[in-house]
Amino acid sequence: MAGKSAEKWPAIGIDLGTTYSCVAVWQHDRVEIITNDMGNRTTPSCVAFTQTHRFFFLFFSLRSSNHLNVVQTLNDLPIFTPDAKRLIGRQFNDQVVQDDMKLWPFKVISHNTDNTKKPMIVVNHKDEEKHFSPEEISSMILVKMKDIAETYLGTEVKNAVVTVPAYFNNAQRQATKDACTIAGLNALRIINEPTAAAIAYGLDKKLTGFDVGTKNVLIFDLGGGTFDVSLVALGRDAFEVKAVGGDTHLGGGDFDKRIVSHFMAEFERKHGKNMSNDPRAVGRLRAACERAKRNLSSTPETSIAIDSLFGGIDFSSTITRARFEKLNMDLFQNCLDPVEKCLKNAKIEKWEVSEVVLVGGSTRIPMVQHLLQGFFNGKELCRGINPDEAVAYGAASHAASLAGIMGNKNHVLVDVTPLSLGIELDSGKMKVMVPRNTTIPTKMNARTVTVLDNQSSALFRVFEGERSIANENHYLGGFVLEGIPPAPKGVPQLDIFFEIDADGILTVSAEDLDTKNKNQITITNHSARLSKEEIDRMVKETEKYKAQDEAFREAVVAKSKLENYVYEIKKNVSGSGAKIDIRDKRKVGDAIEQTEVWLDWNYMLGEARIFEEKVEGLKNIWEPVLKKLRTGTGDARTCPKIEILELD
Repeated sequence: MAGKSAEKWPAIGIDLGTTYSCVAVWQHDRVEIITNDMGNRTTPSCVAFTQTHRFFFLFFSLRSSNHLNVVQTLNDLPIFTPDAKRLIGRQFNDQVVQDDMKLWPFKVISHNTDNTKKPMIVVNHKDEEKHFSPEEISSMILVKMKDIAETYLGTEVKNAVVTVPAYFNNAQRQATKDACTIAGLNALRIINEPTAAAIAYGLDKKLTGFDVGTKNVLIFDLGGGTFDVSLVALGRDAFEVKAVGGDTHLGGGDFDKRIVSHFMAEFERKHGKNMSNDPRAVGRLRAACERAKRNLSSTPETSIAIDSLFGGIDFSSTITRARFEKLNMDLFQNCLDPVEKCLKNAKIEKWEVSEVVLVGGSTRIPMVQHLLQGFFNGKELCRGINPDEAVAYGAASHAASLAGIMGNKNHVLVDVTPLSLGIELDSGKMKVMVPRNTTIPTKMNARTVTVLDNQSSALFRVFEGERSIANENHYLGGFVLEGIPPAPKGVPQLDIFFEIDADGILTVSAEDLDTKNKNQITITNHSARLSKEEIDRMVKETEKYKAQDEAFREAVVAKSKLENYVYEIKKNVSGSGAKIDIRDKRKVGDAIEQTEVWLDWNYMLGEARIFEEKVEGLKNIWEPVLKKLRTGTGDARTCPKIEILELD
């Protein structure tokens, strides 16, 4: 590799999901999904904080079982699992944030800066209350995915293609880029999740020898927290997005909420107690409901059972697939509206869609598949790509393409902007400069004039959305063009330019045709975005956490050595039988028992030194006994070896 390719490689693809994340890389002339420390191909998008350290969970069974900052407990293990993707790029007073807060098993507060209210996640860590932005939590997940890739590749990774929902607005995309920066990753490109899935579908067809030709593929991506639909025209060497639609606030988590509300009402009916104000109880119930939802995709009925759910009361109940479908039917139906709008915007009829590709874990729900198949008049749905891995697969492929290492498999990606972009007119209406579903990158311009006599400056306020009144849309930012020469209104002419790059990031500029005075804004300083100072601080904290994570890793290794040493001593004592003096046997047994009790209480310690001292203490007791055995009979077992647990 030489030139730019060498500078960009290695480049990975990351699906930063609401509930699960996945990382992949192009290697050996194909995409490799990279497994995590536990050998799993996807990793829960959750971070845990204890009083001593921070770490990540690799088992689904551990997910969603916390409340506030320290909750329920799996072996007294405190768990913290924020749905950061549903918060990122939003403001605290957004209605969706306020609605979600009622059922989130963690605390969110408002952080007021520059007349904006940013949501901050609260957690107790190291005996103090800490506030984390959604970008910061997302960056922690990105750091974990980066570490997984670096362990697999054996080299540092700096570049990545990261995916976002197609309907993410500019603020949410910028916030995701900020999260990448905090994580020490250069985002080569931010691409839409269904677009990445389309790349995976197209590449899979090419690698299996199938001539894709040119066909219209509808990507139906229903995940844990977001829903996207995209109509993509697949050619031999190009992926052209024709239209996108969706809902950044619809997914498996919403289906879970309906089941939670159902069982909360049942609990109140049966026991006369309302648990809605107990985050611990709600968090435990939500975890059970999530498992029940998954079971109902393969069985007509399932049950939940939770010991001491609320007020010391054990709770058990059953739910049928029919009841689950009735509780969520309106949400399932809502999934079809964006499909219809997407086809309309792309000017494509149902019969012209060659394939309907399912992506995202929630597409496993039978009723979702049934409704979608009915919408397309019985057309068989494509289940040929893994719905959990397709997005990361496509992102890794595109990363390799941008790095120039795919050889003749390089592809051209043509995406679109999901929302209309424009400026506010003097009348209060919005003048659309870039209509939604415009192919990007793009640059558009328009000419305007002053509205007042002797007007010397002009304010340009930028919005995104589909409403005709500017203030009813999402405000992105604004700037003032100064130095307009005095003249009657309508005489000075001003040119406005809207430019969107391949990441979907917008730059707006205005120029006075007479004086050539110019001003512009790259829409990065929107109200929900972190300041440069905040990003710099978080980058430094990421380095601090990296050191803490390494210390914790060393502690895990040291703890494993101690556990293995205890096991081997017990095995040797048992195997030696009556050959050990009764006093020595009691002394060793007491030491082992004390060590096991100590481990039960201190297994979460983050200092390797303490575990190592315990090993030395046991050695001082066991090795003299072992020496007596060797000199006495000569057939005692050898000294137990310490098995070193290497963590990937």
